[in-house]
Amino acid sequence: MREGLSRRRPAEGVLIFRDQPTIVFVTICGRKRRANLANDSVHNALVESWRAATAWLVGFYLIMPDHVHLFCAPQGGQHTLEEWVSFWKRRLRRQLKTFEALFQAHSFHHRLRRDESYSEKWNYVRMNPVRAGMVSDTDQWPYQGVLNELPWWN
Repeated sequence: MREGLSRRRPAEGVLIFRDQPTIVFVTICGRKRRANLANDSVHNALVESWRAATAWLVGFYLIMPDHVHLFCAPQGGQHTLEEWVSFWKRRLRRQLKTFEALFQAHSFHHRLRRDESYSEKWNYVRMNPVRAGMVSDTDQWPYQGVLNELPWWN
């Protein structure tokens, strides 16, 4: 991309090197930035969808009213990040019995470069509800958790 131009859509694909760790930080915004994601039904359905979508493993995650942050790692490399996200989004819609998409079509993602950036980014992400004035302490936010320990080395 030439200097000074911005992307219209996020870059696709994640480079996965067999001899190096792969942990990806993903942000997915709600469709039209609607604030309808941070509730028990969406939280429970997301967790179930991520558990069923085993091509990638979810580590830490946090659900804000209008977007979701998660960290994930490939489990075998048979499906791209985009295929995996599409799978669990479809499953989520079926679980919630809605035909309307809850999320924007594309996600933003960044492959982490070193192991300390995982904990640094997670600590920053956990502060989102505090910075937004929704809770006074990160532990009070109910729409967060960890599903899998993501090993830094495969």
